[in-house]
Amino acid sequence: MTELGAVAWPPAPIRTERLVLREPEARDRAVFIELLASAEVHTHLGGPRQRDGLERELPRVPERWPGSFVVELDGTMIGQILLRRAAERHRPAAVGKADLGYLFLPRAWGHGYAAEACAAALDWFDGALPGEPVVLATRTANVGSMRLAAKLGFTEVERFRAWGAEQWLGLRSPAAASG
Repeated sequence: MTELGAVAWPPAPIRTERLVLREPEARDRAVFIELLASAEVHTHLGGPRQRDGLERELPRVPERWPGSFVVELDGTMIGQILLRRAAERHRPAAVGKADLGYLFLPRAWGHGYAAEACAAALDWFDGALPGEPVVLATRTANVGSMRLAAKLGFTEVERFRAWGAEQWLGLRSPAAASG
């Protein structure tokens, strides 16, 4: 993945009804480790990383680059939203487009936080880079992510096999985002 390009970063914190999206800070490091080491979070993402390796490798302020938002509820990080350019190793339909990704702690699942946070991040993206499409890839077995993709306005571009499972690639066109 590569950077988004010329965007003003960091933006002012984005506030939704219940959440704040903001730039990562040093105080978020422990939650990043929890997210990346969680077998439950990584069920459809190829498996968790080893906690001891993360403790050694993660910088003091992890994931600090344009398009990486911490999702905060009541002052505590519950997840992360990622927007970055899909690289050459991805599906041809995705290359060069902004790619939406997200990780949330299991205790935050089922409350609509991912939909609320992703919608806010996409609104920011539409303002920062108007007219640009966004892609999202997920395993078809990840029912929650498939529902979220539809709710956010992504439509299927293709299905393919990768990483030992069927994958889904969706596109959210700028016209669909504004309409």
